[in-house]
Amino acid sequence: MGGVTSSIAAKFAFFPPTPPSYTVVPDDGKFSIPEVARRDGVDFLKLRTRRGNEIVAVHVKHPKASATMLYSHGNAADLGQMFELFVELSLRLRVNLMGYDYSGYGQSSGKPSECNTYADIDAVYKCLKEQYGVKDEQLILYGQSVGSGPTVDLASRVPNLRGVVLHSPILSGVRVLYPVKRTYWFDIYKNIDKISAVNCPVLVIHWRWVRERWWSNCSVTG
Repeated sequence: MGGVTSSIAAKFAFFPPTPPSYTVVPDDGKFSIPEVARRDGVDFLKLRTRRGNEIVAVHVKHPKASATMLYSHGNAADLGQMFELFVELSLRLRVNLMGYDYSGYGQSSGKPSECNTYADIDAVYKCLKEQYGVKDEQLILYGQSVGSGPTVDLASRVPNLRGVVLHSPILSGVRVLYPVKRTYWFDIYKNIDKISAVNCPVLVIHWRWVRERWWSNCSVTG
């Protein structure tokens, strides 16, 4: 019963767009996505995860940024659909922004799974540290919907983050389906149990008016 319920929860959690909204092509030693507009300060990358998958990521640079946002997107979306939002967020909040596609989403290889998303976000985090020189105290994690799973998991393991934003987060996979009062061993994305280990400021966004107010008034400065 547990395995069946966990499998059902996973099916609700992962719904990658089919077909993907974009392609990735080599471009003078780098990568580009022909389906989106070319912009200065944007890097497209392919990152290898510890589970052997190759995921696609995008880094958007803001010239006056003092912080970097690592954005884990929601269900039924990929980088091609999220790109303009990433650019707009970077511009409005004055942050560098790194977004990525989970394994099995967009042009990322592999299949979507809870364990793969943890490896995915770890690969992006490692890239930010090693390639872009981002320090933990400069890093804001943003997780939307299913993206709250890898976001909370990473935040629970990394001290001294600048902050965490949870946009329509889930309590856990099974709790999306059933109003259970305790966590079962077969559950996925046990955010409700991990959040207590997060020791930085956390912003939770759920209502439309809160989201709009935050969007119009919030910026990240030094």
